[in-house]
Amino acid sequence: MTTSLRVRPRVWIGFAIWLAYIVIVFGVQTATGIPYDEWGDSGQNLFLGGGLSLIIATILLAITTSLLGWWRPTLFEDARSHHRWPIFVPLLVALLAIINLTLTDWASYDGVFFAASLVLLLVGFTEEMTARGLMLVALRSRLSEVWVWFLTSAAFGLMHFMNFFLGQDLVPTLQQVGSAFLIGTVFYILRRTTGTLIWAMVLHAVWDFSVFAVAHGTPNPLASLVGVLEMLFGVIALAVVWFTFRSSARSVEAQI
Repeated sequence: MTTSLRVRPRVWIGFAIWLAYIVIVFGVQTATGIPYDEWGDSGQNLFLGGGLSLIIATILLAITTSLLGWWRPTLFEDARSHHRWPIFVPLLVALLAIINLTLTDWASYDGVFFAASLVLLLVGFTEEMTARGLMLVALRSRLSEVWVWFLTSAAFGLMHFMNFFLGQDLVPTLQQVGSAFLIGTVFYILRRTTGTLIWAMVLHAVWDFSVFAVAHGTPNPLASLVGVLEMLFGVIALAVVWFTFRSSARSVEAQI
């Protein structure tokens, strides 16, 4: 595949894109002066605190992917997972997202806040393109699929550590990093079993939107149970992700 790409994939390129994403998003969010724990106070705070950085990141990632010529390997697998049954884990997470939306206090939303919330859906594109898209393509140029899964999931988790520097307390930040590693494994499984990153983008966007939505307004006591199930499904994902490393065609290492 390297002959059809404008730039040959290199491991360092993937890490450079990942680091650049963090720097740009963190820089924009810091420049707005809105602490992370105040994003939910108003639609303006939410847009400036989170939405604006996602819009900028979306544009820059699209430009970067075009310059590299990596759109196809970023969005599509040359060889899907030999085992498709692990897709049940992403389906369970999708069900949790639906439950979150049914538990949300929608009466607490006004038009501006809802519009700003919709902008947050871009996180499904930006974070997936960065971690399980461009970085994955770069890592596959040299590493086995086990390392590709682990490093992309770990990088995805560490991306969330920037929230500590945006005002979130350390303990919940560390919990968020660990949770992101687990849910990142779920998204990786979805990419491997469906053969495309697009469904992972969709689930990621809906999941993050649902988690933010259920936390706004008057909390529903059942929401904490959803959080426990999220961790459980993440652990199950760790248990079954191994079955997705083997491809239905030639080895993953030969894809790039």
